[in-house]
Amino acid sequence: MKRKPSPKKTTEPDNKPDPNLMTFGGHLEVLRRMLFRIIAVVMVLAIAIFCFKEKTFELLMAPSQWDFVTYRYIERFLHRLGSNFTFTEYHINLIATELSSQFMTHITTALYLGLLCASPYILVELFRFITPALYENEKKYSVSVAVTMYVLFVVGVLMSYFILFPISFRFLGTYNVSNLVESNITLKSYISTFTTLTLVMGLVFQLPVIAFFLGKLEVVSSALLRQYSKYAFLVIMIVAAVITPPDLMTLILVTIPLYLLYEVSIIVLRRMEKRRPAADLPQ
Repeated sequence: MKRKPSPKKTTEPDNKPDPNLMTFGGHLEVLRRMLFRIIAVVMVLAIAIFCFKEKTFELLMAPSQWDFVTYRYIERFLHRLGSNFTFTEYHINLIATELSSQFMTHITTALYLGLLCASPYILVELFRFITPALYENEKKYSVSVAVTMYVLFVVGVLMSYFILFPISFRFLGTYNVSNLVESNITLKSYISTFTTLTLVMGLVFQLPVIAFFLGKLEVVSSALLRQYSKYAFLVIMIVAAVITPPDLMTLILVTIPLYLLYEVSIIVLRRMEKRRPAADLPQ
């Protein structure tokens, strides 16, 4: 019997799509669902915060009081050193100049605090979204970078709440050019300054993370940052003057930690460079 001829093997490429790959429309759908979940969580938290009006504004107004916790700790510290220094009592009136200002401030504050409280969940969602596009070696340090970013953000927010904002408010609110002039600060101005300063401080505290990524891209090195440290101090002072209220004490309180973060960035880059071959370091 004659054998049937065996089918010829074709060398044509397999045009079947990889089932593990997602289409552009699929990515948009994943992004849409992620944004929907984030918005839903933020709105739920914002509504909950809106319902607890007394507690919310008690927390927000605490830095404006003359006996705020920061002042008490400073007094205790100075008393242990043998000083009898005490902060003088002061009272600053907060007023509303528009009919709907208190209600609208309540809404915007609830949304801002809802976004702030939802930030850990937002970070997790963003991490889950970008993780499939990372290589294995990138996934190893991506979790550490994400946690570091959030910790630095929280530290910046806490520094603004406990140190920068109360001291700035005390200095600017009690400063007067004449006894004939009385300071009445609007609620809108108070909340706007509070939210802006806390958000900005949370963002500028990301300096070591930015330096880490720039080092990974071989754009900067520890030697380069060390070489221009004097100029960096001047730039940091200018940035601090822009992002803070116009008073010298707040400028100093912002400049010092920002420059310390600059020095931390140098340390981060130096440690990263030790793990990299010398030939790969940027010149």
